[in-house]
Amino acid sequence: MPKPNVREEILAAGVDTLHRHGFNATSVQDITDAAGVPKGSFYNHFESKEALGAEVVQRFMQNRKAHLAILRDPNMAPLSRLRKYFEGMNQMFAKNNCSHGCLLGNFGAELSDQSPLIRERLAGAFDEWSKLIANVIAESQAAGDMSKDFSPKTLAGFFLNGWEGALLRARVDKNRAPLDQFLEVSFAKVLT
Repeated sequence: MPKPNVREEILAAGVDTLHRHGFNATSVQDITDAAGVPKGSFYNHFESKEALGAEVVQRFMQNRKAHLAILRDPNMAPLSRLRKYFEGMNQMFAKNNCSHGCLLGNFGAELSDQSPLIRERLAGAFDEWSKLIANVIAESQAAGDMSKDFSPKTLAGFFLNGWEGALLRARVDKNRAPLDQFLEVSFAKVLT
């Protein structure tokens, strides 16, 4: 039986625990308890909770690769891919009554002024995510399915920022209506 990778267990527990409870409300002890490892093991693998938080951002994006793959699906029209992607995101977050929100948005609100390291990782993650959306928008504009009034980069930023804001409101309301409103208005008015 292979020996479990303690570092991976701590990182996986960190993603889950920090996402559910937030960075400042989660202690190293909470993370190691969730991982089922002694607290001393944490510092054998991570310099600090901040260092773990920076890696959590990267792992969160890696964990979303399969969901992001729809944005590259050549078997669907670009505009259909974009809509299906956001419909899937809305469903994913509505499943838990929008209670945890997006880890990137949560960390951004909580840590942008507190941790330059995590803020840098978040900026990179948001940039990567935005580029994927911009690529789909560019394809859709090239196909003539979407207005060219704004650049793909501008529209992608608008979409990502709007969706994150809708998710925040959905968390407050404990209701998916803001996510559905975002989708309806964006595809009926913004992209035409």
